[in-house]
Amino acid sequence: MNVPCFDLPSQIRSIRPELDAAIARTLDSCAFCLGPEVVQFENAFAAYVGSPHCLGFNSGTSALHVAMRLLDIGPGDEVITTPYTFVATSWAIAYVGAKPVYVDVDRQTMNLDPSLLERAITARTKAVMPVDLYGQPFDADPILELCRKHGLALVEDAAQAVGARYKGRPAGTLGEMAGFSFYPGKNLGACGEGGALVTASPAHAKRAAALREHGAYARYYHDEVGYNYRMEGIQGAVLGVKLRHLTAWTAARRRIAHRYHELLAPTPLLLPREAPWAESAYHLYVVRHPKRDMLREHLQAKGVGTALHYPLPLHLQKCFAELGHRAGDFPVAEAAARDCLSIPMYPEMTDPQIEYVAAMIREFPSW
Repeated sequence: MNVPCFDLPSQIRSIRPELDAAIARTLDSCAFCLGPEVVQFENAFAAYVGSPHCLGFNSGTSALHVAMRLLDIGPGDEVITTPYTFVATSWAIAYVGAKPVYVDVDRQTMNLDPSLLERAITARTKAVMPVDLYGQPFDADPILELCRKHGLALVEDAAQAVGARYKGRPAGTLGEMAGFSFYPGKNLGACGEGGALVTASPAHAKRAAALREHGAYARYYHDEVGYNYRMEGIQGAVLGVKLRHLTAWTAARRRIAHRYHELLAPTPLLLPREAPWAESAYHLYVVRHPKRDMLREHLQAKGVGTALHYPLPLHLQKCFAELGHRAGDFPVAEAAARDCLSIPMYPEMTDPQIEYVAAMIREFPSW
C-alpha cells in the first residue's frame, strides 16, 4: 500500500463541482482582486473564528507583516517569538526592521514556553508573537498576563491552527490580532496563496484594509507606504467553498490523530498530545525519535510518505546569523528539530491507511 504524507488531490476531487461553480462565478464577474467573493469569505471566516473583523490577504506572511505595521513596530524594537516554526513568523518581524528574540519551547507541545518568557523581556520589547504549532494552541493565559504586566501586544500566529481551540476560545482570538495562512496544504487551503488577518479592533481593521491595498484609504490617495497584499477573487471563492467543509474536516483530523494515539502507544515514539487547555486542529501529526532519519527511510521503503517540520530551528538559519546564536542556545527546539517526523495526516485518510501507517511504524526494526 502507498500512503502519501498529504493527499490534496483527493480533497479537490471530493468538492470539485462546488469549486468549479465558485471559480466560474468569479470568471464571469471578472472580480479578480478582492471583490464580492472575498468579502463573502471574510464575513464567513470572521463568524467562524468569532472575530469582529477579517481582512483577506495574499498570504499569511503578508498578514503578519501588516500586523507588525499596525503596532508601529520598527527598527530598534524587539518581538519575542519561538525559534521552532516556519520562518514566516520571523520574516514579519524582520520586514519592519525589528529584532526577533527567541524563547525556547515546551518539550511536549513544542510551543513557546511561558515560564521562559519574562526573562527575555527588555526595554525594547514591543510584542510577543507565539505560534499555534502544528494546530495546537499555545498556552495563552500566562503569556497574556505577562503582556498586560509589561504593556506588550500579543500577535497570534495561527497559520496552522484554524479550527483549534484554547479553553473553548477559537484560535485566532487569543491576542490583539492574529494571522492565518491559507497555503494549499493548510487545513483550510486556497488553490494558490492566501491569508487573513483577524482583529477585534475597528481601527486596526481599517488601517489593515488600506495597507494591503497600497496604503490607500481612498483610491489613488495614499496616506502611508502600503503593499499589494490583496487576496485574489478566485481564492476568496475557493475558500468560501472549503470553509463550509472545515468543521467536518477538522473532526476527521482529530479522529485520525486519536486513532494514531491508540495504535502507536506501544512504540518508543514521543507522540503529540493535546495539552489540558487545547483542542488541536492537527494540521500535522508529528512524532519524535532519535532515529528519525532511519525511521523515515524505513517508511519510504514501505510506501509511507513523510515530511520534516522543521529540521533546522530559526536561530541556526543562515538568514539570522547576525543575531549571533549558536547551537545549544535553545536546546528543546534543537532536539525537536533533530527528532521530528510528520506522518500522513489528511481528512480523507481511510482506516486501512491509518492502520497500515501504524503497522509499518511498529515494524521498524531498529528501535
